[in-house]
Amino acid sequence: MNYKIDDIVTGKVTGTESYGIFLSLGDNYTGLIHISEVSNSFVRNINDYATVDENIRAKVIGIDEKNKKLKLSLIGVDYRDKKAKRGIVETKNGFNPLKNELNGWISKKIDKK
Repeated sequence: MNYKIDDIVTGKVTGTESYGIFLSLGDNYTGLIHISEVSNSFVRNINDYATVDENIRAKVIGIDEKNKKLKLSLIGVDYRDKKAKRGIVETKNGFNPLKNELNGWISKKIDKK
């Protein structure tokens, strides 16, 4: 593969350390996103930015062709796939199903005492 500075590449996170994120890029290339290239803000926990086996995008900022290693950056890159959002997705019903059942659950619990 012919990588160039400023290319946006996609790689699989193979590990995280307190100092950065490691990626596997294919063609036997690996990459490191140093903690200073994760965010312009203070990074308290590197694992808040990537998890092992996650595919993320990063910008190439350095190339070591001999060792097949890339220096990468997340700064200014929309690095996560928006389709693969994590967390809870609110439905149109919101908390109404819980609200509707709550009094019944409380009554059952009180009756058991």
